[in-house]
Amino acid sequence: MAYSIKKVDVWAGEVADRPGGLAATIAALSNAGANLEFLIARRAADKPGTGVVFVTPVRGAKQKAAAQGAGLSMSDSLHSVRVEGPDRAGLGAKMTGALAGAGINLRGLSGAAIGRRAVTYFGFDSGADADTAMRALKKALK
Repeated sequence: MAYSIKKVDVWAGEVADRPGGLAATIAALSNAGANLEFLIARRAADKPGTGVVFVTPVRGAKQKAAAQGAGLSMSDSLHSVRVEGPDRAGLGAKMTGALAGAGINLRGLSGAAIGRRAVTYFGFDSGADADTAMRALKKALK
C-alpha cells in the first residue's frame, strides 16, 4: 500500500477557555458543512482565559467565511504535511529519521493509528522546509 503525502492548509485561532468555547467554533464550521479531519486545541499558557485551535480542512467559500467568522484564519506561519497510509512498527521513527537526515527541524507533530491505518501531520516553519520534507518522506516511504 502506498502512502499519501501532501501539503495541507491549517486554520488557526483563539478560542475562549471556558465551557463551550471550542464547541462554538466547531459548530460554526460544522454548520457550514466542514468535515474536519484534524483538530487540536489547547490552552494558551501565556494568555489566561484563552486557548488556541488548529483545524483542517476548511474548503470552499462558505466554510472559509464560517472559519473567519469564528475567529480563525489560514496560518501563514505553519506549513503542514499530511502523511496517511498503512500503520507499521517503527513508522514514526522512520519518518522522523528521514526528516532529521534531511536537516529539517520540526515545529510540531501529531499522529494517530486506527486499526491498520496511520495519519500524521507534520508542522514546519517554512514552505521550503515542507517541500524538502515531502521529498524526504516520499523517498523514505517507498
